[in-house]
Amino acid sequence: MLSVVTDDGSTQSGFLIDEIVREGARRMLAAALEAEVNQYIAELAAETDERGHRLVVRNGHHRSRTVVTAAGPVEVTAPRVNDRRIDDETGEHKRFSSKILAPWCRKSPKVSEVLPLLYLHGLSSGDFVPALEQFLGGAAGLSPATVTRLTKQWQDDHATFQDRDLSDRDYVYVWADGVHPKVRLGQAHSCVLVLLGVRLDGTKELVALAEGLRESTESWADLLRDCRRCGMRDPELVVGDGAMGLWKALGEVFPAARHQRCWVHKARNVTNCPPKSAQPGAVKAMQEIYNAEDRAHAEKAIEAFARTYGAKWPKAIARITDDADEVLAFYDFPAEHWVHLRTTNPIESTFSTVKLRTKGTRGAGSPAAALAMVFKLVESAQARWRAITGAHLVPLVRAGARFESGVLVERSEVAA
Repeated sequence: MLSVVTDDGSTQSGFLIDEIVREGARRMLAAALEAEVNQYIAELAAETDERGHRLVVRNGHHRSRTVVTAAGPVEVTAPRVNDRRIDDETGEHKRFSSKILAPWCRKSPKVSEVLPLLYLHGLSSGDFVPALEQFLGGAAGLSPATVTRLTKQWQDDHATFQDRDLSDRDYVYVWADGVHPKVRLGQAHSCVLVLLGVRLDGTKELVALAEGLRESTESWADLLRDCRRCGMRDPELVVGDGAMGLWKALGEVFPAARHQRCWVHKARNVTNCPPKSAQPGAVKAMQEIYNAEDRAHAEKAIEAFARTYGAKWPKAIARITDDADEVLAFYDFPAEHWVHLRTTNPIESTFSTVKLRTKGTRGAGSPAAALAMVFKLVESAQARWRAITGAHLVPLVRAGARFESGVLVERSEVAA
């Protein structure tokens, strides 16, 4: 069966996970430190001097330092507190000391253990405090209300992202898929609908991410209509799996976009038809199709596949022949792009790391918080995405240039 391979040639081993955890840890630790200081100052707001000035106030930030964790070094910039209260017993000024991160802390096994939990469980006010207690061995000093204020910002970030203006972006290719990370969404059969796009310069970008019900036509149509409302134009090609809801919705909202069925999903469905003894041969026959040198050879490979297996397993053949135009659409685009357009791998590989992180938690509070967690994980991963091969050809595709056997044969007047 077709292997899902990342752009640098590795498989879905989840090697990006350290980077994702490190970035998530940095954000969540910074937010926790800010919340701890804000709560400390708020509790002492009534402490004033003879002129009515507060005795405990913010005073910028300490110098940045690096804390070594199991996920790697995490840079920390802790807020500073100016506490002018006098200790009655010692006669010295009282000093704020963070319970989350001691001033001397540079390397701590407990920090290594808890930082991923801060990121994963931190979106739930009920789970955040227990996660901190694993780190501190006691109460963390952060109330559920404080945590709720922290995590609301992430939900607001996701809402702002979904409503952003897309008229200044041009997604030539789009991958679409419904994924099922282990987070608690709104309904039992909900999934996360994801759109990733390729811009004119060849870079990949998260287009939209929303909750959907069983990848239904209505759910996909709602998401696509939102993108259209925000200014998104029809892509040249949309790559997705066999979920009919997506294709029906595309025909309604972006009718000019061509369709490409994901070969990973297609191969998986086809090999479910014959018995195990015949599956290796079927897999090899399908590889002859999607690895063919051009569309003509791919069509001949489909004919050979039908001759070999059609009599015994007609359903397997029908899953290829009935969708021939949509499984071979990628051949009409630059050969440099074929490896990217055959599958929904950009989504699959990204969510392999997301699923690794969400597997360890039973839920992330509310459905909105769960979706915000997934959004933030993908947002962190996006920084590592590479441009597609042959990025210079993407503007030609958008301008209507024609390719045969993956080679440019005709430039439109606009492309020229």
